[in-house]
Formats: sequence, structure tokens, C-alpha cells
Amino acid sequence: VGPLDLPPGDYMIPRPQSREDLRSPEFAAKAAEGPNVIMTVLPKGMMSMGRNLVQWFIYLLAVSTLSAYVVGRSTPPGAVYMHVFQLISAIAFVGYAVALWQMSIWYRRAWNVTVKATIDGLVYAFLTAGVFGWLWPK
Repeated sequence: VGPLDLPPGDYMIPRPQSREDLRSPEFAAKAAEGPNVIMTVLPKGMMSMGRNLVQWFIYLLAVSTLSAYVVGRSTPPGAVYMHVFQLISAIAFVGYAVALWQMSIWYRRAWNVTVKATIDGLVYAFLTAGVFGWLWPK
């Protein structure tokens, strides 16, 4: 695909031009013949770890903030550590991992990749919950 010089973005092959095209016998034949491809083309050059780490940090803050909001609305100050830990870990797990499952369901990403990412999400959820349980107001 290098000589095609594709701009960064998401691509699907074959790609229907409209909803009607999606239902046409011609499009069905293209899909049956293959190949069927869904791919993401990244910009040329090296990835910027700095940019990715900043976005990751913002993502961590977003999941933590949403988790804290939900638990803060339902749990008073002075709550038992394990109660806070259980609630935060469940909410953070949803934020870190559950949304990844749809990639295997709809885009056929290998389930072993999704399971590994889910385990990572569980670890992040437990770390987030541990910090919140430890720092929960007395």
C-alpha cells in the first residue's frame, strides 16, 4: 500500500457508496469475492510518544473523574475502604476495558488481543480503586 500514498484515516474495502449500494448484488459479490479489509493508516514518520502519553494521561483523568463522580454521589465520606475499592474498580474497569470488546465483536479483532487488553484494564481498574480507597475522605 506504500505506493498508494494513502492519507491517514480509516479505510474499508470494499466500501459501499451508499446504503442502497450496500444492499446491491454487485456489492455482495465484491464482499463475497474478497478481500474484505478494515484498516487504519497512520501518519508517516515515527509516532510521538509525548503526544500519546499526554492523551493517555487525559484518558486516565477522565476515567478517574467519572468513577469518582459516580462513587462520590453514592458513597459518603468515611466509607469502608473495601466498599470504595469495589465500586471504583467496577466503574473504572468499564471505562478501561469493556468498550474494547466491541472491536472483536464488530471488527473481528483477535479475541486474544482483546483478552490481554481486558486484563490490562483490570489492573488499571484495581490501581485506580486502590488509590481512591486509600485517599477517600474520612
